[in-house]
Amino acid sequence: MIYLIEDDDNIRELVTYALTSMGLETESFSTPSTFWKCIKKEVPDLILLDIMLPEEDGLKILKKIKSAPDTCQVPVILLSAKSSEIDKVNGFELGADDYIAKPFGVMELVARVKARLRKNQSDTKHFEYTIGPLYVCPERHTVAVNGENVTLTYKEFEILCMLLKNIGIVLSRDQLLNAIWGYSFDGESRTVDVHIRTLRQKLHKAGELIETVRGVGYKISDKVKE
Repeated sequence: MIYLIEDDDNIRELVTYALTSMGLETESFSTPSTFWKCIKKEVPDLILLDIMLPEEDGLKILKKIKSAPDTCQVPVILLSAKSSEIDKVNGFELGADDYIAKPFGVMELVARVKARLRKNQSDTKHFEYTIGPLYVCPERHTVAVNGENVTLTYKEFEILCMLLKNIGIVLSRDQLLNAIWGYSFDGESRTVDVHIRTLRQKLHKAGELIETVRGVGYKISDKVKE
């Protein structure tokens, strides 16, 4: 199931028709309030979200989706007439999985939706990780240090899982940007550094597992330093 939140009648009808004609079950909403009522009953596989909406700004909706345990792992693709680099960066910072600027080609939209759904399906095989005091279960979106649950943002959690999947391997900032945010932004490697810093702080002693490799990037080790 795909949810589309778009207040423009023409765009909403066009996108809904394009997705359903490709065999993708889609339900559309013109207002955030109707969307919130529906998502309480059924969590979708993907959300297409306009930014400039009546009642509530799309970025605020995105933040709520990515901070709620039931919906934090649902991929969200932003649709917006705002197409500057800073607008895209802001969207990805809040947890967007993709960003499509208006006007867009319908076939490209459908292709990117399918690609995101495929990626979501390929990520269904999860593992549990236990290293020293750190425990992470990607499937349950659970992180604990010395048995105490730790609350992470969506991006912080994705970075941690990415490092754990590549334990002992140094990942560059560009690799993390591409893998987590979906795009590479010139001059935006600081985004990764900021997230790593807050991630280490939240993990307390286990934060020492995340090592900085000067001039390259970051890796996670298999033991906590004495």
